Amino acid sequence: MNASDSEVVVGILAQEGYALSTTPEGADLVLLNTCSIREKAEYTVLQRINEMKHYKHANPDLKVGVLGCMAERMRGELLEKKKVVDLVVGPDAYRSLPSLLHDVEGGQKAVNVLLSREETYGEVVPVRLNSNGVTAFVTIMRGCDNMCAFCVVPFTRGRERSRDAQSIVRECAQLVRDGYKEVTLLGQNVDSYKFTVAGPELHVAGSSTDGATRNVQPVTDQPTIIDFADLLGLVASSCPTLRIRYSTSHPKDMTDKVLAVMAVHPNICKYIHLPVQSGSSAVLQRMNRGYDRAWYLQRIAAIRHYMPDCAISTDIITGFCGETEEDHQATLSLLEEVRYDMAFMFKYSERPKTLAARKYTDDVPEEVKARRLQEIIAVVNRTSREQNGRMAGRVQEVLIEGTSKRSTDHVYGRTDRYTTVILPKGDLEPGDLVRARVHSGTASSLQGEVLARIPFPGAAETIPERLR
Repeated sequence: MNASDSEVVVGILAQEGYALSTTPEGADLVLLNTCSIREKAEYTVLQRINEMKHYKHANPDLKVGVLGCMAERMRGELLEKKKVVDLVVGPDAYRSLPSLLHDVEGGQKAVNVLLSREETYGEVVPVRLNSNGVTAFVTIMRGCDNMCAFCVVPFTRGRERSRDAQSIVRECAQLVRDGYKEVTLLGQNVDSYKFTVAGPELHVAGSSTDGATRNVQPVTDQPTIIDFADLLGLVASSCPTLRIRYSTSHPKDMTDKVLAVMAVHPNICKYIHLPVQSGSSAVLQRMNRGYDRAWYLQRIAAIRHYMPDCAISTDIITGFCGETEEDHQATLSLLEEVRYDMAFMFKYSERPKTLAARKYTDDVPEEVKARRLQEIIAVVNRTSREQNGRMAGRVQEVLIEGTSKRSTDHVYGRTDRYTTVILPKGDLEPGDLVRARVHSGTASSLQGEVLARIPFPGAAETIPERLR
């Protein structure tokens, strides 16, 4: 989300005549876009803010701003204790950056951390940052209403708001025209996406529970609601050569309708990130996740019913308040049962203002958290290695993204299952789609050989006339 937000910020400032600088030394303005989801992330940002003193000493006219979740959560501390900071702007206030920067140029400190119930930045044209020209992010909604006990996001990013469906499709169509081959639709909980249609008919492909096509015809006295499955089908049918991913799903909200749409559209990648957080129903209840172990496993079964070869990844938090050894063993057994392709694993870190901080005690000792985390990592690494190992001998379509970090003689790309594949470079370029045979796999990647290039149709051939 922060990467996408940074592209929105640069898009807004580009309209005011700002241009990107390649180094802090050459900049007139440095903006740090921040995250509050874990304590370690905040600590890293505070270190970066302290580093700004060096640049300000060398260039007294340099202005420093803090954006994003930390800006909202720590605005007072940032302005009062961090003298190097001139500007503090929350995630819903980026449109105010030009006027706030005018105040800063006049010698004032400036702040706007107001949260919004409407802001989606839907019509802002983002400037793609650190882009390989192949993959891009498109934000479809902002905020979160779930109020998980451990999570600070609802307090720093506000309530859920869904972006206009047509503006999303148009941005994706523009990406195709610009030569991009893959898009990731972003939201804190994409399964909560809902947009009320008022206007011309929308053609929504593959949106019923069996994946069939239907038309959405707005009715004046009964507005039509576009849900996430509808949106997914709309983007997939409007941009049939664009590979489509999305993140993140919530187990309590993921529907069979979404899975059916994924199954019938070949350009929707067969990969789902479905955070479980814990394998213990008791811990899930304290986390306020809205589902139990049985429900989560039912969702896993549904995914594999619709898409038997779909890759699944997850998030795990170990050491949450009150977690017992029995709870931890329940998490390990769930990992064994699901056999994830990949996981993001963390020790619990108490965040201010959250339900957990107000209601529970962070009572699992750090050494216990560390030991449990290592046990979780060991299981996930083993199952990931086994999942990748079974791909040996298979032929996969791989979208080339760039040169391998380990060898300039190799490139890396991803399958539609989001698995990284390392291939001999030859004459391959980022954006090439190839058919490759997998030779071997580790816990994190596959290795193989290129069999053939797969041509992409031109943008003009694939984008409907109404979206050109």
